[in-house]
Amino acid sequence: MHQKNIFERFQKFLNETEGEFHILEHQVPLETQMEYFKNSNRLRNFPIPMKSFFSTDETDYIKFVAELHNPEVPKKDKKHILSILAVSKQIKAYRILENYLQTPDKELTDWAYLALMESRMTLESELSDEKFIYISTGLGGKGKKLRFYILLLSVSGNPFLDYQQQVIESELAFSLTHEEGEIEQFTAKGNYIEILVLAPIQSDIKKILRHVVQECNQYGNFISDAVTVTNVRKLTDDEIAKILESHANKNIRTSP
Repeated sequence: MHQKNIFERFQKFLNETEGEFHILEHQVPLETQMEYFKNSNRLRNFPIPMKSFFSTDETDYIKFVAELHNPEVPKKDKKHILSILAVSKQIKAYRILENYLQTPDKELTDWAYLALMESRMTLESELSDEKFIYISTGLGGKGKKLRFYILLLSVSGNPFLDYQQQVIESELAFSLTHEEGEIEQFTAKGNYIEILVLAPIQSDIKKILRHVVQECNQYGNFISDAVTVTNVRKLTDDEIAKILESHANKNIRTSP
């Protein structure tokens, strides 16, 4: 399994952390997330108090709304406005972000979504004594469940047979049901299968997949134990091709 240490640290964090967990449902590339939160931290740690350049005057809100919906305003300036609104701790700012997301600039949809999430988190923390924790991954999630991408390979390199595909899908669905998880997508592409699943944040996805592979292989040992699972992003066709090539070369080296 790939990302073993990452998953172990993540599970340890969940088990040791108290608070109300919320999952970022929208699928936002990690690069965008990193850029957004870097900018957000810079604003939060700005040497001039936030109120010095963002007041609660209605004219400020009117100006921001006008600029957000003005196609002539550069995207970088709109990003800055969205970030200021996100960290302002104002309900009015939250409503502006919420409305903007109804018809956002296409290139700023992810940025605006992150801004809305941060604004909500900030307001919830301000208005409640409860600790709120937002979990964001590249693949997002739904409700209290994280989304995972899984790549299964044929152990022989030959295409999966119809009955093998059915066994895998049935066994995985059955195992996820016990964890209150579900299969979102199941796509067989010859000698590999791509799957998207939703699993509760406390679920041990590695353990689930090990069990599924073991159970399925009782019907003929047709799934490779070289399973890829990630919640960062889907693999590209080129990345899958390289994995398949590496797997084929490994089989050649280990064959008698």
